[in-house]
Amino acid sequence: QEVVDFERLGEHAAAFQGHDVGFCCLGTTRAKAGADGFIRVDRDYVAQAAELARAGGCKHFVLQSSRGANQHSRFLYLRVKGEVENLVQAVGFDRCTILRPAVLLCKRQESRPMEWVAQQFLGVMARVFPTAYSVPVETVARAMVACVLQPGKGKVEVLENGAIHELGKA
Repeated sequence: QEVVDFERLGEHAAAFQGHDVGFCCLGTTRAKAGADGFIRVDRDYVAQAAELARAGGCKHFVLQSSRGANQHSRFLYLRVKGEVENLVQAVGFDRCTILRPAVLLCKRQESRPMEWVAQQFLGVMARVFPTAYSVPVETVARAMVACVLQPGKGKVEVLENGAIHELGKA
């Protein structure tokens, strides 16, 4: 594990050398970082990390994005996620897998009261509609690893929430 300063990511290019696969789950919230900070973390840092990974020899990049990602969205979150998907694809990896999970179910150390309420509701909904509205982070992690171990279905593969659930069970 290597700690890097994302404001000076280029100075840490050596950390990105010699890896066949890159996994990226980097993200923040607008509430935590402000609109500009959110864009910097979720788009700019991710795109720069992808470029450094490719320059370092990475062949397969696996990006955690979001359900509804769309570069033309009126909503900042979904627009930025769509923009970064396009930027990562443009880097030119031999293979790029984009996962678009719905609401992530996880335990956080920081307090996010509205997210906690949503997770309680979605936890109940998950019993009735297990793949529709949410996904446990452990399932996303297993799906990310599984997609690397399986043959690809093209240069770019986008996995929506249902596919993440299926792959995360494999």
